[in-house]
Amino acid sequence: MSFFGFGQSVEVEILLNDAESRKRAEHKTEDGKKEKYFLFYDGETVSGKVSLALKNPNKRLEHQGIKIEFIGQIELYYDRGNHHEFVSLVKDLARPGEISQSQAFDFEFTHVEKPYESYTGQNVKLRYFLRATISRRLNDVVKEMDIVVHTLSTYPELNSSIKMEVGIEDCLHIEFEYNKSKYHLKDVIVGKIYFLLVRIKIKHMEIDIIKRETTGTGPNVYHENDTIAKYEIMDGAPVRGESIPIRLFLAGYELTPTMRDINKKFSVRYYLNLVLIDEEERRYFKQQEVVLWRKGDIVRKSMSHQAAIASQRFEGTTSLGEEGEESLSRRPCYTT
Repeated sequence: MSFFGFGQSVEVEILLNDAESRKRAEHKTEDGKKEKYFLFYDGETVSGKVSLALKNPNKRLEHQGIKIEFIGQIELYYDRGNHHEFVSLVKDLARPGEISQSQAFDFEFTHVEKPYESYTGQNVKLRYFLRATISRRLNDVVKEMDIVVHTLSTYPELNSSIKMEVGIEDCLHIEFEYNKSKYHLKDVIVGKIYFLLVRIKIKHMEIDIIKRETTGTGPNVYHENDTIAKYEIMDGAPVRGESIPIRLFLAGYELTPTMRDINKKFSVRYYLNLVLIDEEERRYFKQQEVVLWRKGDIVRKSMSHQAAIASQRFEGTTSLGEEGEESLSRRPCYTT
């Protein structure tokens, strides 16, 4: 980079030491596309080189210092001017001076704490990246390289089933059960719906996976609901005593682990939404929160502390309602 075409120009590249062997992971960008990035876990060392290639071999590059940073930050889309950094590490690579030939500088960030998973949502983005900076009087030269961080968890010791009876008084009474309340991202949800009383002409029933992203605090809280999947479990009118099995494979959907109050900026929660539709297109629903977590193929010893912390974040379940639907609760029966 040069100023008005005069002086030395330079190309900056960040190279990881284990680039050939390190696994890559797909991650959604802000524009919705998927790209592959180098994958890291909490506690892993990040090391490599910052390579400077001078374009004009007969000219020197004057600078006010060269540094490399490892940054973890949260960006709220409604407040793009402010980047909330929760990890900020800096290594000085060179003091102010001149560079007369292409050069590479080694760097290493040892056992870096990466407490949260990389996330790109509707209203918030959590990213980790390396940033190399050549400070100059008129214009700095900056190069960034994003990485992806996954948080691994151990299998929760307490993983009780979900069992609940819901209905509309004297019209509909059903019992639904899910085999667990906490599922890893490749898990299978197994359950059943049992009809104890049916006086409504139901024609269709489905289960939705809903992701609820919450950003902001206090009066500035904003909720964004996104239906990840719709799974039909019944087509036609049920009768009293009928039992409908549920078997939902999570591996085929784009899911993240449950995130609760990440750096006091945002949360991501998941709900199973049981929806019944009658012949007059009225919708009855019941939502139940489930906790999702990432299960590692091989949980490394260096991950044990992070995994223990993650497993402690599991909480109980709850339910919520949405506008435009009838909640399965004590409501008067519709006559048909």
